[in-house]
Amino acid sequence: MDKKYDLIILGAGPAGLTAGIYAARGGLRAVVVESKAVGGQASLTAEIENYPGFKSISGFELTSLMQAQCEGLGVEFVYDNPENVSLDGETKRVETAYSGTLSAPALIIASGAVPRTLGVERESALIGGGVSYCATCDGAFFRGKPVAVVGGGNTAVEEALYLEKFASEVYLIHRRDELRAGAMLADRVKSGGVKIIWDSVVTELVGENRLQSVTLKNVKTGELSSLAVNGLFVAVGQRPATEWIKGLALDGGYVVTDEDMRTELPGVFAAGDVRKKSLRQVVTATADGAIAAESAIKFLNGIR
Repeated sequence: MDKKYDLIILGAGPAGLTAGIYAARGGLRAVVVESKAVGGQASLTAEIENYPGFKSISGFELTSLMQAQCEGLGVEFVYDNPENVSLDGETKRVETAYSGTLSAPALIIASGAVPRTLGVERESALIGGGVSYCATCDGAFFRGKPVAVVGGGNTAVEEALYLEKFASEVYLIHRRDELRAGAMLADRVKSGGVKIIWDSVVTELVGENRLQSVTLKNVKTGELSSLAVNGLFVAVGQRPATEWIKGLALDGGYVVTDEDMRTELPGVFAAGDVRKKSLRQVVTATADGAIAAESAIKFLNGIR
C-alpha cells in the first residue's frame, strides 16, 4: 500500500530542505527522500562565506540547521534509494528500496549534482587510494603529505585553501592562465602558500594501489612533467543527478523549469543545482526551494 503525502521532495540539499520548510508552513504533509547524506554537496563545504546572515559557517552546520527546522515543522524524512520514480499522471509515485512506495499529487526534484571526473585512466581505481572529490571528507588523511587540487573555480580554490591545514605542499592545477574563482578567493589563494600550476592538465595517474605522482601536460607547449603527490582532489565542476529521470525533457542533463520552478509535467517541479540556471550557490538553491514549494501549494489548491 502506498504511503500518501501531499508533496514528495527528492533530495535533502539546501533546495530540498527549504522546500520542506515552506511546504510544512503551507500546511502540506511533505516527505523528503534522501539516499545519501542530508545537506548534499553543500554539507561538504568547509566554509561558506556568502550566505546572508553568516559571516562564515560550515556547510555541515548550515544544512544541519535547515534539517532541524524541517523536522521541527513536522516534515518527514525517508533515508532510502528511490529505485523507480513515476512522474506522469495525477499521482506521482516513488518506489524505494526498503521503505515501500510513496505517492503524492505533487513532487519536487531536488536531487542536486555530483562531481565530474577527470576521465583519466585508473581514476576510479584510485578512489580511496589518493583520488578524492571532497577535501572536507578526506583532507585529514593526507596530513604531512603533498597533494594537488585540479580546477580553477570557487570549489577548487576553497579545497586548496582547506588542504593547507593538513598537507605538506598544496598544488592547484588549472588548465588556463587565470582562475575562474571569485576575486576574493582568487586573491587569497594567490597570496598564500598554495603553488599554482597554470595552463596544465592531468594526463596520467602513477601508482599501483596508492597514488605516487601525476603526469601533467602543458596545454600551450605540450610539455610533459611529473608532480609527486599522494593526494589528488578533483574539483572540475559538477553534473546534474538526473540519470534516473524518465519522461521529462532535459537540457544538457539539467531539468528545464520556468521562473516558478514548474516543469513541463503538471505537478512536477524542480529546484537547486539539478535545474538549468546560470548561478549555482546555496543561496540560489534555497530560493529555488522556496519558490518550488509555493508553486506546489498553488498547484494543489487549483491556483494557476
